[in-house]
Amino acid sequence: MAEDKYVRIAHAIYDHVGGPQNIAKLIHCMTRVRMTIRDDSLVDMDGLKAIDGVMGVVQEDTLQVIVGPGTVDKVAEEMVKEVGVGLGEPFPDPSTFTTKNDSTTKSEHQRDKEMVEAKAKKVHAAQKAKIKQTPMRKILSAISSIFIPLIPVFVGAGLISGIAAILSNMMVAGDIGKNWTDFINVLKVINGGLFSYLVIYVGINSATVFGATAGLGGVIGAVTLLTGVTPQAPIHNIFNGQALSAGQGGIIGVIFAVWVLSLVEKWLHKVVPDSIDIIVTPTIALLVIGIFTIFIVMPIAGVISTGLVGGIEWVLNVGGAFSGFVLGLFFLPMVMFGLHQILTPIHIEMINKLGMTPLLPILAMAGAGQVGAAIALWLRCRNNRQLTNMIKGALPVGILGIGEPLIYGVTLPLGRPFITACIGGGIGGAVIGGLGNIGAIAIGPSGVALIPLINNGHWMGYVLGLLAAYAGGFVATYFFGVPASAKIAKDKEGHEIATAA
Repeated sequence: MAEDKYVRIAHAIYDHVGGPQNIAKLIHCMTRVRMTIRDDSLVDMDGLKAIDGVMGVVQEDTLQVIVGPGTVDKVAEEMVKEVGVGLGEPFPDPSTFTTKNDSTTKSEHQRDKEMVEAKAKKVHAAQKAKIKQTPMRKILSAISSIFIPLIPVFVGAGLISGIAAILSNMMVAGDIGKNWTDFINVLKVINGGLFSYLVIYVGINSATVFGATAGLGGVIGAVTLLTGVTPQAPIHNIFNGQALSAGQGGIIGVIFAVWVLSLVEKWLHKVVPDSIDIIVTPTIALLVIGIFTIFIVMPIAGVISTGLVGGIEWVLNVGGAFSGFVLGLFFLPMVMFGLHQILTPIHIEMINKLGMTPLLPILAMAGAGQVGAAIALWLRCRNNRQLTNMIKGALPVGILGIGEPLIYGVTLPLGRPFITACIGGGIGGAVIGGLGNIGAIAIGPSGVALIPLINNGHWMGYVLGLLAAYAGGFVATYFFGVPASAKIAKDKEGHEIATAA
């Protein structure tokens, strides 16, 4: 049964991370179960990678087990259900730990600990040698954690925005009547429920990540909307005297302001007497950080975000096809290391300032290169049923823009196909960059699913880029990227089978 699969994967993950008592917190994104581990030496990386259904493992600030879309939410839910907590909630203290199946879980985990402890320590040492937790890596990890809970919302609201745009264009062209106006407006209102108040959601998530009160973070995000400020009675930029505009500084400013809020709030909790802490701390924190956000953060972050967007736009305009090739070529390694989420605030700032993000269509070509590479492997390795079965399972979601199943289940384990897939992504990126002015009006899925979000009149250029990436990944892999080991005849379990001479 399908349910047994999720239970099996959940229990297997627990078995190889030292049990649920070795987890401090668990969340998931579109494809990964993300765990905050208490003792990394108890994690058996090789064992995790060998679990049937696990496509890969990434270890950074969190341990990320990739199980794919559709599966990840069910596995994560099963894991937290067994412990009795919710997603994102702290796991019980190890000294008082119990689970719903405690009579069997403890013995299994104890045996597992005894068997893998020596090996896990060796693996842990090797992983630590590879991963240096630099301040920049910690910053990127924090930014990623802020936006992971918003991914499903971006996808849903983005597609709704795309549908609204298509219907609006059809109405202008006369393909549908004016009676569609109300429905289109409803779609726009739903989409606006995210993007009009995104700074509030980001403020709440930032506060959660940085250890501040979530509600206070939301208020600081809302401060940047300058509610109640009118052109007749503006708040002026203290640096140049110009009127501040709502949203100035954008998402980047909100994240920084909430980080400062977390420092101030923690300090106040230490110095304010307990009897008045609930009154004094939030009041002072909001007042100080609110003023700081309006007069310092918004002007400075506004300059930074404007410069960042302008710089990227300049690179794309000047570099054209070359810039597109480089971006498309190197995006897959970013996905592999889980760093792609850090681009979300950049996409948002570009949409706010340009009405679209020209980065997203270029980066989407990386997944298209994977699709082309997978099709080439399917044709060249038809006797390898294990590989072709994995391709058949991962290809549909890959076409829709979710590339991790193809990365971790197909191309990366084989080595060369991953490189040739990157080349395909670069070729598609070069086409998009060369054509220019192709952007996405909202953040959403990539691949074919991004077509409704492409800015007016340019979706054909995006499709051309997709086809180029498919073709580039296919040709590069078909002729140069198929290792001999992949062509060995195997059954669906991976056992070699004899073939006729």
